[in-house]
Amino acid sequence: MTTLHSLAPKLQDVLSSLSEHGRQHLNEVETDLTQTNVLLKEAITKLGSSFMAIHAAVMAQQQIVDTLLAQAQASDAGIQALRENAAEIGLQVNAAVTGLQFQDMTDQLITRTMQRVVGFRDVLEVLCIGSDSLASQEKGDTILAVLDRMKATLEEESVSLEQALRKAVRQTHMESGDIELF
Repeated sequence: MTTLHSLAPKLQDVLSSLSEHGRQHLNEVETDLTQTNVLLKEAITKLGSSFMAIHAAVMAQQQIVDTLLAQAQASDAGIQALRENAAEIGLQVNAAVTGLQFQDMTDQLITRTMQRVVGFRDVLEVLCIGSDSLASQEKGDTILAVLDRMKATLEEESVSLEQALRKAVRQTHMESGDIELF
């Protein structure tokens, strides 16, 4: 018969496993949140610059239109300037839309973070269920078997969660090429 003294190392092993897996998942949560913050800052900066450039282009176009109207007769140079300015406005609008695509990556990161938190909660639930099983056991060998099952289930849950979240956050067709995080 196994003594309570021999249960201490097994219990310590289970708790150490919980601690290690919990730490790994929480580190990933921290990394995801940090990346989310960086993406938001980049998006805000890009959007601010793009919209200011759009404003400047519209103001320049308005000056051209005002000049043409003052002349009462449109010249070829004036028409060309209007076309060039319209093309610039189009480029700046596209840049603003590209900046908005950062929201998609941010959403993916937040979703990953939530999945990780839910997954960690599920991992902790294994301990709760295992603890219930332990409470009804009186023999040391049976308790050891329950602890072994708890540890194996913890490891399986952790591996399963990691595999589910291993997929990268992707954004394609950004102006500098495809982006993939992780």
